[in-house]
Amino acid sequence: MSRLADADPECRQQRDTEVPVETVIIPNMRDIGDFSVRRVLPAPERRAVGPFVFFDHMGPTTFAPGNGLDIRPHPHIGLSTLTYLYEGSILHRDSLGYKQQITPGAVNWMTAGRGIVHSERSGERVREQGQTLMGLQVWVALPKALEQCAAQFMHYSVSSLPELEADGARIRVVAGECFGVHARLETHSPLFYADISIAPGGRVKIAADYTERAIYLMAGTIEVDGATFTERRMVVLKPSAEIIVHSATGASFVVLGGEPLDGPRHLWWNFVASDRELIEQAKSDWRDGKFGHVPGDHDFIPLPES
Repeated sequence: MSRLADADPECRQQRDTEVPVETVIIPNMRDIGDFSVRRVLPAPERRAVGPFVFFDHMGPTTFAPGNGLDIRPHPHIGLSTLTYLYEGSILHRDSLGYKQQITPGAVNWMTAGRGIVHSERSGERVREQGQTLMGLQVWVALPKALEQCAAQFMHYSVSSLPELEADGARIRVVAGECFGVHARLETHSPLFYADISIAPGGRVKIAADYTERAIYLMAGTIEVDGATFTERRMVVLKPSAEIIVHSATGASFVVLGGEPLDGPRHLWWNFVASDRELIEQAKSDWRDGKFGHVPGDHDFIPLPES
């Protein structure tokens, strides 16, 4: 019986009962204006992993001096965003009045609830010097009971994130509880997110503590039960499968997941909701200027026509 391999795009949904992998997702490239991203979730193979309904790999993109990131103010509902950088920096501003520089290893956690507006730009000094930007941004759908909660914003420095090392692996727990430790970041549903690097010859065990789990490989290669997976792939694991990840070359990846959502979610533009009427109301509110404004950033992205 053949092993599951993600090297061939024609085999994206191939399954193998010998390997504890449900599917492999190859991201699609999306142009978002200032640069392109690799859109991992949602995908035809999988709409969500636990409560994670959106997953973008940004960059690496190099901005020449005088240029920078300029994602104008735009709205969100029904989700929490988690932004985690590996290179460069982003200046976050939002309608709650927060202004926060995001740097590698730190965590921005913004909960939209019934509505928030934010922008993501390069700071003035960074724009003057130029920079290379790379990171991940994920969206976590809020439970139905909290979809209309008040908006919140939290920032966690890299020094506040718990870390552990074993068997050639360095693990930084970003959100939730995993690997025997609990992150400071307070989540609204059972989930976990960890940033892991493995030295050549290293290994790490991923327990079956959550029903839905996935690995996104940033760099290098990994082996799972004899199957090899390459960078820029999301490997969705089968439920209840406890696995050992090996790497002969060394690798950098994130593991994430949680319990299944309490019902399907609708995604339209920057809105996530269990009820389409909430999205229609958000469209109307943004069109009519009812979401609020970002202090010091008076531009905005208009509502898409389609």
